Amino acid sequence: MSSIRGADAYAKVGVESGILSASPHQRIVMLFDSYQTSIRVARLHLQAGHIAEKGIAITKAINIVNKGLRASLNLEEGGEIASQLDQLYDYIVRLLLRANLNNDETALTAAADLLENIAAAWLAIGSQIKEEQ
Repeated sequence: MSSIRGADAYAKVGVESGILSASPHQRIVMLFDSYQTSIRVARLHLQAGHIAEKGIAITKAINIVNKGLRASLNLEEGGEIASQLDQLYDYIVRLLLRANLNNDETALTAAADLLENIAAAWLAIGSQIKEEQ
């Protein structure tokens, strides 16, 4: 049992080190990846009838959107794009809440698809940044 805890601690340190060494752009990409993982986990638990675990996974996805993606927006300097992203993130959180409350896989899929499109745009921006360097 202690070796499992040791491995978990080592993995946590690795993740934290990766986050600390990542650029702001890479951190956002990491949030998108974690979000999609949480959605996949929630879908699997929903399909298996594991309601409590589904709720935990959806809550994690909501926290990623609210405390990660939304919190990173600069609404004062970001202009119309930041405002539109804020509205989109609010809508996604509402979809996730509906998915959780109603065990609605369609709402879960819609929430995943919406952020997948934004994530693809972020990845494209990252490719452009690398090319310019």
